Amino acid sequence: MPSPAAVLVSNGAVAPHTPPSAAAFLDSTPGAYTTVRGTLPWWTRHLRRLAESATLLAHSHPHLLGLPVPRSRALDLDFSSIRSLVNPSVTKDEDLALTALVRGAGADSISGGAVLDVFVHVGTYSPPVFGESGAGLAVAGRGRDAATARLLGSQLTNDGDHILQGAVTNFFVVCPQEESKRNGQFSNQTMATKFEVQTAPLSDRVLPGIIRQIVIEVCHDIGILVRETSPSWSKNEFWKEAFVTSSLRFIQHDMQSKTWSDVPWAVKKFQGAGCITTQIQREILKRARREEYDINSLL
Repeated sequence: MPSPAAVLVSNGAVAPHTPPSAAAFLDSTPGAYTTVRGTLPWWTRHLRRLAESATLLAHSHPHLLGLPVPRSRALDLDFSSIRSLVNPSVTKDEDLALTALVRGAGADSISGGAVLDVFVHVGTYSPPVFGESGAGLAVAGRGRDAATARLLGSQLTNDGDHILQGAVTNFFVVCPQEESKRNGQFSNQTMATKFEVQTAPLSDRVLPGIIRQIVIEVCHDIGILVRETSPSWSKNEFWKEAFVTSSLRFIQHDMQSKTWSDVPWAVKKFQGAGCITTQIQREILKRARREEYDINSLL
């Protein structure tokens, strides 16, 4: 049976025509956006980031929000205002993926009319079973111009060695802690103290992803060290596990990584989901179920 057609809600009204895929819609529509599973885990965080992204772009990169000139006050949006604009167009269903996008309303916003256009793209989504398939990562590209704002862009490395993130994902590796690597002794250590999780810091102009932050919080709570440092391809011999995160997939373990700087491709392969990655994924799923958002309570 074919999947139900996607739906696009524009400023509260359902568009009369079937929209393209979410990726195609985002590629053709400038603005700040956030994507989330239909159960709406961490929805409050998504809306807050949407407000921050729209404000940032309006001030510093107005063309990326569809505005002809910078705005100094009109787009200082907070969580409450974004929630009131977006929530009426959102429906909750575990088999859906929702992408909310806001952009400047063009000429109307300059003349004092509507400040924002609000779009909600609703499509079907079936999350892959964790552990059955891995992600392939090709390393190329340069950093974002406005990393703290959520908009489409490609970024994986700035120097051909330090890996930052994907176009819509954050990247993590699991490797031995520095002291363990020096001593070469692990027998008296627990799994949590043998290894550390590394991911690029925000200062390297990476996207402050919702699941990125959840992973950091989970690791802190269960005793796994996180170092916010860009994983170095030249040290990939120490990588024991790798995974990428996004708001739809949560965590997808990495099967192989490639770097653009070498021809032919240099390849790093992993044998399925590792124990640290699996432990983090299990805890994220628990928290996602606890933090599902009741959209009807605030409409």
